[in-house]
Amino acid sequence: MGESNRVRVLLLRGQYANPWDLRPWSELPEHFDVACVVGRRNVYSTGDIPLQQVPVRLLRDFLPRGRVGDAIARVAGERHLGIDRHLEGADIVHASELSFWFAGEAARLKARFGYKLVLTAWETIPFLEAYRNHHARTYRSRTLAAADLFLAATERARDALLVEGADPDRVVVCYPGIDVARFERRPSDPRPTEHIIVSPGRLVWEKGHQDVMRALAVLRRGIIPLPDGVEVRLLVVGSGPEQRRLRRYADELGIGDTVEFRAVPYEEMPDMYARASCLVLASLPSAGCSLYLGDIPRCFWEEQFGLVFAEAMAAGLPIVTTTSGAIPEVVADSGEFFAPGDWMELARKLAAGPLTRPAGERIENPPERVRRYSTKAMAERLADAYERVLSS
Repeated sequence: MGESNRVRVLLLRGQYANPWDLRPWSELPEHFDVACVVGRRNVYSTGDIPLQQVPVRLLRDFLPRGRVGDAIARVAGERHLGIDRHLEGADIVHASELSFWFAGEAARLKARFGYKLVLTAWETIPFLEAYRNHHARTYRSRTLAAADLFLAATERARDALLVEGADPDRVVVCYPGIDVARFERRPSDPRPTEHIIVSPGRLVWEKGHQDVMRALAVLRRGIIPLPDGVEVRLLVVGSGPEQRRLRRYADELGIGDTVEFRAVPYEEMPDMYARASCLVLASLPSAGCSLYLGDIPRCFWEEQFGLVFAEAMAAGLPIVTTTSGAIPEVVADSGEFFAPGDWMELARKLAAGPLTRPAGERIENPPERVRRYSTKAMAERLADAYERVLSS
């Protein structure tokens, strides 16, 4: 710790630094001096990150853009260039996941610079070595040995860490947080006259937008009847490679006129929630993406948290979702559940639940649950974790 008694925390997120993940760090007590390393080709816009940003070059900054550059960086092993002087002044370096390249780099350099290493873990599946590629196995070995403290985003993530071999005494649960005041329940003006179902998430298969559309087709065709006079629209919020196929699918299902695709800026999300009648996250477990040449050509995913749940709870928006991954733990009794892929049951849940109430009607969620997922509560958890690791 420096002479000013301010604790210097350096956040490493590789090319994935983003404001919704990092916002809680802005609410840490004043004796924490927090900065985030940001590469030139960061995946997300960094303008709204409420922290000091440290510009550092990444290997990929010197490579061709797109898939070719990504592939070269992955095969060669991604790395920061010229980060040493920033690591040298840090009391705590906080990265994420066992096998991300920037976490492995922080673990490798820890002994040289003498900082404490904290890792946030969202992953809910214990891959060990059998389901990781060559680089990921190396990073996992380093982080398991070097991390002073693991912050599991959920109890399910904690269990995965324990199966991976993390020391139970070095693992605590630290739920993420959102700006509750930004999303707190508000009436829509004017009051909605039709039901809007919001399906948020990247436009990829595992987010289940296709199942939400199937459920809407079932309702529109009267296979499962709706109350008389009920009109329903679907707003798919996000962008991604499946957009063209999803639009075509909506037309083929005969619901193209009632499905809208929109990328909603973060600052407009509260107004979108206020006009909606229900949030549906139809997440599916996935096992279908490729890894690297010569390795196992599969990778696996399930829902790890879903920050939209915290936003919807703060907004008082009814939730209907699947049981994928950590969703039941996060949502608890603030939502209705159906099995991943069971779009008929989703249609039944919608017809018997949110669509029986007035359009845009809000619900009450336990205040303690809403606060648990707030930036303020997460900042308190982070401060406790940092004090713990500094005193060890």
